[in-house]
Amino acid sequence: MDAIDHAESAFRQGYNCSQAVLIALVQPPGLDRDTALRLASGFGGGVGRSGQICGAAAAAVMAIGLARGHSTPERPAKERTYQLVHEFLQRFQKEHGALTCLELLGCDISTPAGFLAAKPRHDQICPQLVRNAVRIAASLIAASNAPASSP
Repeated sequence: MDAIDHAESAFRQGYNCSQAVLIALVQPPGLDRDTALRLASGFGGGVGRSGQICGAAAAAVMAIGLARGHSTPERPAKERTYQLVHEFLQRFQKEHGALTCLELLGCDISTPAGFLAAKPRHDQICPQLVRNAVRIAASLIAASNAPASSP
């Protein structure tokens, strides 16, 4: 099973979008499954179901940082990481028209009524967001030949 299918499968099993994306992108590159699941657990629903940045997108940014991020304070290292993240966000937004759960789902999931209204949209829209976040991030990680800085 490739990373895209792995992410969608995890999402359909009940993991949130962020967890599904992160475990698909970071195994085996450097984060064990349990740690990845815990790290991403609060990002579902647009960060704690607040409707802000899509958890799938947030996890892709975490994975890009893990694979190609910097661990030194030097400006060039930061800029390389920021360029990859910026490219990811541009592509994701271009494909989906937005970056926030509020806009992607068309309802305010931070409210009880909005959360209920979002359920059918969530089931229809979010699997594709998960798949595309993995696809875009994996392609950027693979295309970037700058290894992550070491401590």
